[in-house]
Amino acid sequence: MHPKEYRSYARGMALVDTAPTAVPLGGPELPQERRLVTELPGPRSAELLARKAEAVPAGVGHTVPIAAVAAGGGVVVDADGNSLIDLGSGIAVTTVGNAHPKIAAAVAAQAAQFTHTCFMISPYESYVAVAEALNRVTPGDFAKKSALFNSGAEAVENAIKIARKHTGRQAVVAFDHGYHGRTNLTMALTAKSMPYKSGFGPFAPEVYRAPMSYPFRDGLSGADAAARAILQLEKQIGADNLAAIIIEPIQGEGGFIVPAEGFLPALQEWSRANGVVFIADEVQTGFARTGHMFASEIFGIEPDLITTAKGIAGGLPLAAVTGRAEIMDASHAGGLGGTYGGNPIACAAALAAIDVFENDGVIERAREIGDLLVSRLTAMQSSDPRVGDVRGHGAMVAAEFVDPETKAPDAALTAAVAKAAIAQGVIVLTCGTYGNVIRFLPPLSIGDDLLNEGLDIVQAALASA
Repeated sequence: MHPKEYRSYARGMALVDTAPTAVPLGGPELPQERRLVTELPGPRSAELLARKAEAVPAGVGHTVPIAAVAAGGGVVVDADGNSLIDLGSGIAVTTVGNAHPKIAAAVAAQAAQFTHTCFMISPYESYVAVAEALNRVTPGDFAKKSALFNSGAEAVENAIKIARKHTGRQAVVAFDHGYHGRTNLTMALTAKSMPYKSGFGPFAPEVYRAPMSYPFRDGLSGADAAARAILQLEKQIGADNLAAIIIEPIQGEGGFIVPAEGFLPALQEWSRANGVVFIADEVQTGFARTGHMFASEIFGIEPDLITTAKGIAGGLPLAAVTGRAEIMDASHAGGLGGTYGGNPIACAAALAAIDVFENDGVIERAREIGDLLVSRLTAMQSSDPRVGDVRGHGAMVAAEFVDPETKAPDAALTAAVAKAAIAQGVIVLTCGTYGNVIRFLPPLSIGDDLLNEGLDIVQAALASA
């Protein structure tokens, strides 16, 4: 699909009749409209949620009280025929659009051919092709290799393993407000206690935390924030003990925190001078989400290792570690892998998704969406001091809500706005260490009219909160 065709596809899908009582097909054929035929949840969704309560542990929560049956373009349709505007993309996963035709076709073709052999038993071309593509599109003009896994947390765990093996050191540094996953090691790396860590310890040892650059709250330049962090690394850990630094170029769950200019390059320079592996966690920021193929490009950094997942395969579970060949080759044979890592169906989806990212105008569309989001949200900010900060890049933008007098985080207001927007048929997600940020992660296939309507609902929810 030509870039102009993709932007046309994203701005205005063809509408077709879909009876609310029928189960519609997903993808771009869905009517691109917000439609509420019941309160949320409707009776069919309520029935499924009751079954969920009986069959699924309470620890597996949900944000939107619906039973999804179809999705595409910029909408999610539930079992009662309600059509909700999607400003979450399944937490930045369906970046190219749900049920994208190229991905759906690739998945169907591979499923008919074979579904699994285990790459460690009988290798297949699609795994190698995904690795080749990742080696090509990730930042850095040096020889690279890639290993495939199932989830972002699994990719992070393996990046730490590789860095420790390469350096012969054990200590790892993550940053305040960072999020890296829910497994034992990645919980240790993650900053926020509730709901991710509380009661689940003890956690993996030799994990330390450094202060993040958070311009809205610390007021520091990038150079000063980096000097503060580096001093802590040198005095509390010691460079000779440090295997790796891991950081999200733009923090996701922590609140879409964009570091001050110069912060990341300074950390990378220090890491290289001290033989420390610099890992960029681009699980949420990767694959066109920020208006660049990877957020590292925004800051001019070339990570030694980069972890990816979420948007990599258009909704199928796949993740990767990509990095300098000499670091990636540190492990002994059999030290990396997993039964399902690089599943052939997921690899087929990833190859189709990467084709869309590179050739269908998706990066340009992310920038257009970002311009629209920032324009609308800063207009809200100018008229309502409870919007303390608007930040982000591309289709990864957030609003931080505060007490207008003290700038203290206002989690209650944030929750109220999100709840009201969802009740009116707009899927929004909250985040932030203090629970006071709404993040906007629309699929890049959403049309401008639908996006504006969703923001109108959010603005109305804020006004009435």
